[in-house]
Amino acid sequence: MSLVVIALIVWALGWSLNRWLANGPYAANRWTGLCVAAVFGATVLIMWELIVRGLGVPAVILPPPSAIAAAFASSTSILWADFVQTILKGGLSGYVIGCGAGFAVAILVDRYDFLRRGLLPVGNFMSALPIVGTAPILVMWYGFGWQSKAAVVVLMVFFPMLVNTVAGLRDTSAMQRDLMRTYGAGYWPTLIKLRLPAAMPFIFNGLKISTTLALIGAIVAEFFGSPTVGLGFRISTSVGQLALDMVWAAIVVSALAGSAFYGAVAAIERGVTFWHPSQRGQ
Repeated sequence: MSLVVIALIVWALGWSLNRWLANGPYAANRWTGLCVAAVFGATVLIMWELIVRGLGVPAVILPPPSAIAAAFASSTSILWADFVQTILKGGLSGYVIGCGAGFAVAILVDRYDFLRRGLLPVGNFMSALPIVGTAPILVMWYGFGWQSKAAVVVLMVFFPMLVNTVAGLRDTSAMQRDLMRTYGAGYWPTLIKLRLPAAMPFIFNGLKISTTLALIGAIVAEFFGSPTVGLGFRISTSVGQLALDMVWAAIVVSALAGSAFYGAVAAIERGVTFWHPSQRGQ
């Protein structure tokens, strides 16, 4: 029996198991959803391994998962240094600065209407600029170190955070604001006690969107200049060396880091916005 046929059998078994889990007696259990995702992921990896080996696909086109795992295990020190350079230094610092600046400017935009009329159109224009055009410029301005990658991340996350925060601050109803005025509350007490809590789902939406943008920005910026370390540098140089297993190992590190980053922000959101309808059923 060929490996391709075995792969099809594995797919059929995984499909049947997931159907049973999703529609069976434990369908409402929280852990069932995690099991479904795990079964699906394992099925895809097994099929990938079997089909690549069964069809004899060259490793320079698509390496099997076992080769990627071997490259990952043999290069943990290199990948850890790349992770620190790209994610912790460039991505995380730019994320904190960009989201913090976007939030602060959103407060000013909400306070002064002329800023909303003048700044938001500029923000929409800036957010539409392609990263492949702005990244080389920022690398030339700030050098080849992590600072230029942080600058790219700041530019990418600032306006999504600004737009989402402004939208959230304007989400309260006129009746709620009138009630605060009848209590004698001015702008700042109303902002802190009413409008910011109501805006939290929008703010966290901007934070979650920015996690992905920060990761993409930091990696792509390294394609245009980097020291001899970083996930973007590792991907670009490994492609030139036809070491596709190392490329996929760097991609795995990026995917794991992005998932963990997004999950951490989502967990904080559940704790802060537990009162919101979107969180009550979780």
